[in-house]
Amino acid sequence: MNDLNRAQSLWELFLSGGFLMWPITAMSLVVGAFGLERMVALRSSRFVPKLFREKLRALPSDSALDPRKLYRLCQKYPSVVSNVVRAMLEKLGRPLAEVEHAVDATKDREASKLYSNIRPISLAASITPLLGLLGTVQGMIIAFYTTAKLEAGANRAAELAQGIYVALITTFAGLCVAIPAAMLAHYLEGRILAGFRSVDDIVGDLLPQVERYENRGRVTLAQLSSDSVVSKPTTERPSTVKKS
Repeated sequence: MNDLNRAQSLWELFLSGGFLMWPITAMSLVVGAFGLERMVALRSSRFVPKLFREKLRALPSDSALDPRKLYRLCQKYPSVVSNVVRAMLEKLGRPLAEVEHAVDATKDREASKLYSNIRPISLAASITPLLGLLGTVQGMIIAFYTTAKLEAGANRAAELAQGIYVALITTFAGLCVAIPAAMLAHYLEGRILAGFRSVDDIVGDLLPQVERYENRGRVTLAQLSSDSVVSKPTTERPSTVKKS
C-alpha cells in the first residue's frame, strides 16, 4: 500500500511540473538508449581486435614483412585499426607524407563515426537543465501572478511557497537527467581516446616498415588483394656516382 501511495505521489509530482516534464523525460530516454548503444559499440575489439593483435605479432617484423598478408589480415578483422592500416597500405610506395596524411584522414573519419552517437547524449546534458530552468521561471511567474491576485486576507506566504515548490520540480528533473548524461558522455569520450591510443601504437610500429617502400613505385589494391609480387624494399640507399 505504501509503494502504491508513493507511486501516486511521484506521478502527481511529475504532473505538477507541467508540460516541460515530458521533453525532459524524452531526453532521459535518449540518454539511456544512446548510452547503451555506445557502451556496446565502443568495446575494445571495435578498435583493436585481440586476434588481430596476436596475428600481427606473428608476422615478420623486419624488412621482409609482406604487405599482402597485412592487408588480408585487415580484411579478416574489420575494425578501426584495420581501416587505418589498410589506408596506409593503399599508399604504399608513395612519399611518407602522403602515407601519414592518409592515416590521419582515416582516423578522423573513424573518430567522427564513433563520436556521432555521443552527440545526442551531450546535447541532452546541455538542454535538460535549460528546460528545467524554463519550467521554473514559468512556474515562478505563475506563482507570483496567482499570489498577487489573491483576495485580501488570504495566506499569501503559503500560496507563494506552494507555487515556488511546484516551480522547482522541473529544475530538479532537468538536473537529474543532465548530470548523469554529462558523466556518461565524458566516460564514452575517454573510451574513444583510449581506443585510438591503442591504434596509434600499432600504426607507429608499422610506419617505419612502410617507409622502406617509399619511392619504390605505387602498390595497387589489385596487388595487395592478389598473389602478385610486391617488390621487397632494401635497407641500402643507392650510391651516388660522380661524373668525371
